[in-house]
Amino acid sequence: MSVDVAGPLLPLVPFLAGLIGLLLPPGDGGPTRRRLAAGLGVTGAGIALLLALRVLLDPNERSTDPFFDPYGPGYSLGTFGDLTVGYGTFIDAPAAYVAVAVAVVALCVQVYSIAYLHDDPRYAPYAAQVSLFTGAMLLVVCSNDLIMMLIGWEVMGACSYLLIGHDRRLPEAPAAAVKAFLVTRVGDVGFLLGIAVLISDAGSTYLDTVLAHDYSTGTLTAALLLLLAGVAGKSAQFPLHTWLPDAMAGPTPISALIHAATMVAAGVYVVFRTYPLFEQSPVALAVLGVMAAITILLGALSATAQDDLKRVLAWSTVSQIGYMTGALAVGSPAAALFHLLTHAAFKALLFLAAGAVIHAFGTNYLSRMGGLRAHMPVTFWSFVIGLGALAGLPPLSGFWSKENVLAAAAHATEGGEPVPVWAGWVVWLAALLSVGITAWYATRLLLRAFFGVSRAHGPAGPDWEIGFDDARYQRPATPHDPPALMFLPLLVLCVPAALLGLAAYAPGFRTALELEDPHLGVAVALPMVLLVLGAGSAWWIWRAVPGVDPAAALGRARPLFASGFRLDDVQHRLVVVPVRALARLVAAADVRVVDGAVMGTGTTTTGLGRLLAAGHRVALPVAAIAVCAGALVLGLVAWLGAAA
Repeated sequence: MSVDVAGPLLPLVPFLAGLIGLLLPPGDGGPTRRRLAAGLGVTGAGIALLLALRVLLDPNERSTDPFFDPYGPGYSLGTFGDLTVGYGTFIDAPAAYVAVAVAVVALCVQVYSIAYLHDDPRYAPYAAQVSLFTGAMLLVVCSNDLIMMLIGWEVMGACSYLLIGHDRRLPEAPAAAVKAFLVTRVGDVGFLLGIAVLISDAGSTYLDTVLAHDYSTGTLTAALLLLLAGVAGKSAQFPLHTWLPDAMAGPTPISALIHAATMVAAGVYVVFRTYPLFEQSPVALAVLGVMAAITILLGALSATAQDDLKRVLAWSTVSQIGYMTGALAVGSPAAALFHLLTHAAFKALLFLAAGAVIHAFGTNYLSRMGGLRAHMPVTFWSFVIGLGALAGLPPLSGFWSKENVLAAAAHATEGGEPVPVWAGWVVWLAALLSVGITAWYATRLLLRAFFGVSRAHGPAGPDWEIGFDDARYQRPATPHDPPALMFLPLLVLCVPAALLGLAAYAPGFRTALELEDPHLGVAVALPMVLLVLGAGSAWWIWRAVPGVDPAAALGRARPLFASGFRLDDVQHRLVVVPVRALARLVAAADVRVVDGAVMGTGTTTTGLGRLLAAGHRVALPVAAIAVCAGALVLGLVAWLGAAA
């Protein structure tokens, strides 16, 4: 199959699989419908992976021909005024690597979900929505048209709402879905306006034309700041990050999909794709740098105090996406994309491994775990690899990508980059400090879940029913490693989580992403010292005070960190309360003024009609007198008017 055919099919295949899945005849979740839904989901993701690999072997090259047809071999979808919107794909080497990562994670999630949701009567629409989600992300990755990219962007938002709120038995799921939808929509308003500014000024929706257009400084800065609002929402960056930890109410495989390869990665990829414009705007890069630095530390510190296993990983995602946006801010899109790829591998691994723990143990809470290493050895080693990569432990994948981000930030502090020097310092210091914090909470998570003794004890010994929080699972007598359909995706993801970072030494990979050579030696000494200090201090607290959560060392700061610095409360006071008050005022004005005027007009007309009806029923002598009196009044008025 040629690349010209594989490229357009790449987003379409999972999208069509999702549409067909939604059209399956309704039923009670019986085995036939489940098998059809599972087959469609796995097949769609599997074909998408094959297509992505095909494109990776022969990626597109940008044409220098001024008469190059922007939609060839794509399709023009219509003309709106002077703008032509078309469906076409341009997949260069970086886009191909991201497409492969999306397809691999989507395939692992589809396979994993078959066992994880084995008793879910709504599995069929779930699998279809995952396919739609995958197709939408691939459309964002592959599209060469800003309008089509926007469509993929918005479809992801709709799918995230449906998937986060999938389990209707959990009372927090609908609220989390609504929150995710509304918060990301706030950013999407800016994103839409930013795209509109770029398109209207360039006179084209075609991405290459938009990137090559000469914008005025003010127009470009305004458009890019509007785009960053959408990036902050989709990629959970400060101040629109608050939806992501609450999104843990969704099924754990969806957490892996959203946090690893779709949704949160979309904002980073859009900035990467439009980076030639950002290079021309130091103001936009400075704003992005400050946003990234705050997000890096905010996510890392919040993760230190969480008791919910999935919320630890969720806050770590917020922090790690901050590393990517920080790399973009300091002028290294290659480092951002490299960390996006490694993060997709180790974060998908961590969430699916967390799902194995929840599936077997029946609780999300670290305070009710302990001693799982002997019962779940495969899951334990999956966590070791995933957390090691998250912390940046050499030679795992996260070490190499974080090293690139830190090196790029350090280089930006020397000047010579589009971003101001002060912004480079802010990103570098935040990323450096977060190395130690990340190592601390990763070590704490591993110790609390897998070492020591079980903290789920009843009077007569271990009682695995204590702490059961999720109605979807029936806990077995003792926890154990997951079944084969959940076990195999873990093994698959362990490979890139452990080894993908070594691709930094592969000339083809390094050239395709335009990565700098690895900076080993003195450049990594300080991060390694911080990593050892962070992990070592968590271990020391664990050993010094057996049975005590290392997070107790945070003291009075722990509630503040656990609440994400109470930014939800701040947003509630500054946004939700005023909006609700305004809504009540508008509703009252609508009822009392608008409705009152309408109802008052009707009441007045009815009363006047009754009065006139009563007048028609008066006796003849009275009516004659009234007519004469009226005639006299009219005559008097006419005479006075003539005299004037």
